[in-house]
Amino acid sequence: MPSVTESVVEIPLEGATLEGVLTLPPAARGVVVFAHGSGSGRFSPRNRAVAQVLVDAGLGTLLIDLLTASEEAEDRRTARLRFDIGLLAERVIGAIDWLATSAAQPAGAPEVAELPVGCFGASTGAAAALVAAAERPARVGAVVSRGGRPDLAADALPRVTAPTLLIVGGRDHEVVGLNRLAQRLLGGESRLEIVPGATHLFEEPGALERVSELARDWFLGHLGGGSGPRR
Repeated sequence: MPSVTESVVEIPLEGATLEGVLTLPPAARGVVVFAHGSGSGRFSPRNRAVAQVLVDAGLGTLLIDLLTASEEAEDRRTARLRFDIGLLAERVIGAIDWLATSAAQPAGAPEVAELPVGCFGASTGAAAALVAAAERPARVGAVVSRGGRPDLAADALPRVTAPTLLIVGGRDHEVVGLNRLAQRLLGGESRLEIVPGATHLFEEPGALERVSELARDWFLGHLGGGSGPRR
């Protein structure tokens, strides 16, 4: 019986090589690229928890470090690069393009290049994911933002045609307001989902589980033929 394939990958881009983990369940219905922000990376326990729910639902995931080791060290000192949306978006776009190459194909796994692509962005990574969706409208079929800053995507928002789900904690008041403003600018279908009682990192009991369920259902509903959520 086919099993989940997990591969440590390197994504060569101009001026950088990104490290990541590509996980593909058998008969994957799509693959979701995770765009981390605010000093986070592929080992983020929150995004790994969400990714596991997606894999269990039949979706592939690509968790990558958007910054190199030296860039991460600089960002820990300055917190500058995590807000460089242009740089982060270039890295997300590079990862999306890489998925369409033969280098992304693990032995015995589903044909990755043929899979529809989604983007899951957290914090400033959400803005990078939305810019990538605007730049690759034919490839990105859905976007989910967790506690994100979609407002930082600025002029790209009207060009985002991929269905976009914005998830914000109910107690993350400033970010709720920023997401409402950004939603008005999005060019395609969108929904704002507020998780009651949750703060920015969704650390409250049940909050991250709710994020995972919402993301799973959104991607299953908009990738792989729109066949709807699995319950």
